[in-house]
Amino acid sequence: MQFFTARMLGRFVIAIWIFSSLSLLVGCPPSESWRSQLYPEDWAPGYEDAEGRFLHDFSYAGYQNGEVEIPTDPPGEFLDVITLYGADPQGGSDATAAIQAAIDDACGLGGGIVYLPAGLYRCDGQISVRCSGVVIRGEGPDLTRVYFTSVAGMSGRSHITFDGSLAQGPDLPLAVDGENRSHVVYLDDASGLSLGDDVSVGWVITDEFVEEHGMTGTWVVFSGQWKPFFRREVVALDLGSTPHAVTLDVPLRYPAKLRDGASVRRETGHIRECGLEALGISNAVDVEEAWTEERVHAILFSDACDSWIRNVHSFPSPHEGAGGYHLQNGGMRIISSKRFTVEGCRMEDAQNRGGGGCGYLFEITTSNEVLLRDCAGIAGRHNFVQNWDFGTTGCVFLRCTSDEGRCTYGPYDPIGKACYSEYHHSLAMACLVDQCTLGDGWYGGNRGDWSSGAGHSVTESVYWNTTGPGVLNSWQYGWGYIIGTKNLIANTLLVGGSAAGTEPEDWTEGLGGGDLLVPASLYEDQLALRLGL
Repeated sequence: MQFFTARMLGRFVIAIWIFSSLSLLVGCPPSESWRSQLYPEDWAPGYEDAEGRFLHDFSYAGYQNGEVEIPTDPPGEFLDVITLYGADPQGGSDATAAIQAAIDDACGLGGGIVYLPAGLYRCDGQISVRCSGVVIRGEGPDLTRVYFTSVAGMSGRSHITFDGSLAQGPDLPLAVDGENRSHVVYLDDASGLSLGDDVSVGWVITDEFVEEHGMTGTWVVFSGQWKPFFRREVVALDLGSTPHAVTLDVPLRYPAKLRDGASVRRETGHIRECGLEALGISNAVDVEEAWTEERVHAILFSDACDSWIRNVHSFPSPHEGAGGYHLQNGGMRIISSKRFTVEGCRMEDAQNRGGGGCGYLFEITTSNEVLLRDCAGIAGRHNFVQNWDFGTTGCVFLRCTSDEGRCTYGPYDPIGKACYSEYHHSLAMACLVDQCTLGDGWYGGNRGDWSSGAGHSVTESVYWNTTGPGVLNSWQYGWGYIIGTKNLIANTLLVGGSAAGTEPEDWTEGLGGGDLLVPASLYEDQLALRLGL
């Protein structure tokens, strides 16, 4: 009854706001197929309406910018952890050392598939991949199951980690402001760059940048620091022009201003062509123990490029005292990465869904062009979340399901209050929620001093063809877009702290008529258009 009351009260309040604004949701939804005014049949990148509204080209998200499929037969040796390394598939003894030995050998061989046959593998330690070309593969999430038991000292750590060693070169200052949606930046001297170089385009969080966004006194944690907003690859160089023209594989997602010291930096140290696939994972432990550590993730990919997580599901931990939960805390996190796909994954039932970054099932941090496709997040705190720092841009959530998100306040509080998937921190740019089903909701707005001064959490992002019965709370800095909904409450009213400084009110179109929206998926249509399919 407590759960019902809290959930229904929130929906009742939002419904009153919607009714008072004469939202299209309570009007007449479209009765025949329709297209967005911002996405006409002759749409091309760069299109905008008379008021300056536009949709980014989201088609670059995913492994290899969506241009090729994730490999099913990656190169390298095939290393069976049972026959070659003696791993116990019955869960009776610790398999950490055997699995780690196979990974280390794969690294020494220049890559390979670390194969976990069907079975239950108990790991009392952590597993780490620190080289390119390693794929950890099971036989499927219901057949190959790995569960982790460690708790003490795990705050801020993960049980399976794929980790590069990203480093940035010196500043190459822009000669003119970088234009939003442009593939080209101009430098006084680009002679130190080469075709194929990984670079980042970024700028300093200056007082002027902060003031421009109305965040003086709020955006203080990263004040004065240079931040890599856009992680890119150099695809063309013109050193004969003045200034030098550098063409990037993916367009910018926001203006890069000389005022803020905008520059290019060469990046090295990504891990590449790494994958985790076809297995089940669990790290739930004793329920009380799970609340002794924060920000524990089952899976982490850091500094990764052209990599993936595919067909990985959580499962109820066999650990005595786990109470049927799947995860101690977080599911999977992707940080400082680009061109990454998470496909067909399901994370659910977190034990610790308290504050301090706990219970995030699918978390993206300072990463670009991440595609989450056909994934489900169930019973976390924020099932899908962009979190911490500037520099998450171009990410796409395609046909994902979020349900039963709850914030809880201790091991004996399974009810708590409703929590949504959300943009959590500092101006995520140009992200897309596409054909997703929300049983709970999604939030983006001005979070003010919460989370060490998150402030405006999102801008220029789109909710496309989103289905309920949940709630969309969208208060984006500048323009944001809700295009096509079904059985969903959409709240954009400029009322309350979350809406402070987010004018104009986000664009809404076709509320209640999402099932007739053409195309059904914006990402897939833009990708087909870019690839000429």
